[in-house]
Amino acid sequence: MTVTIDGDRPARADTTGTVPEWERELAGLRERIEALESQSAGDSNNSKTESLTLLVFSGELDKLLAAFVIATGAAACGMKVTMFFTFWAAAALKKRGPQARGKSLIERMFGWMLPGGFSGQKLSKLDFCGLGRRMMRREMEKKNVADLPELVDAAKDLGVEIHICEMSMLLMGIRREELMDYPGMRFCGAAGFLERAASSDVSLFI
Repeated sequence: MTVTIDGDRPARADTTGTVPEWERELAGLRERIEALESQSAGDSNNSKTESLTLLVFSGELDKLLAAFVIATGAAACGMKVTMFFTFWAAAALKKRGPQARGKSLIERMFGWMLPGGFSGQKLSKLDFCGLGRRMMRREMEKKNVADLPELVDAAKDLGVEIHICEMSMLLMGIRREELMDYPGMRFCGAAGFLERAASSDVSLFI
C-alpha cells in the first residue's frame, strides 16, 4: 500500500497501514515553507519605492555639492529623489551668458550680483576671494572626487527630478531660458513642494 503526500512522491506506509511519523513531519514542513514563500511574494508585490525630497536653499558651492552628493547617492540606492531649488539655489542653476531681454533695472541688478554657472558660486567658508575654490577644485581633481557638473550629469542619468520655485524666479527676474538644460525640469510653488514632501519618506533642508 502507498500513500501520496502533497502530490509529490509516494510514501511507503508501515505494516499497520498508517503514514510514518517522519513523513507527516516532512509534509508539515513543506506546507510551512510554501506559506512563507507565498507571504514573501505578497510582501514583494506590495512594497513601494522609498522617496527623498531635498529643499535646496543655499547657492554656495559646498552646499550645492552636498545636495547633489546626497541626491545621487539616494537615487543610486533606488530611491525616488526630488530636489526643490528656491531663492539663492534657484539663481545658482542659471547658465553663464548674457541676461534675457526685457528685464527691469532691479531684475538686471539681481542678474549681475548672482552670476550663472557653477564656477561662479562661492564657498560658504574659506573662499578667500576665489582662492579657496581653486584649492578645493585642485584637491577634488587630485583625489578623484566628482565636481559639481559631474554630479549634475549623474543626477540626470539617475532620474533625479529638479523642481524650481516660481516665486523665487519671479522675485529675482530669472527667466526659464536662462536656466541650465536639465531633462524634465519642473516649476512649482510652495504648495507643490509641500505636497511632494508630505508623501516622501525622507525630507532634508540644505
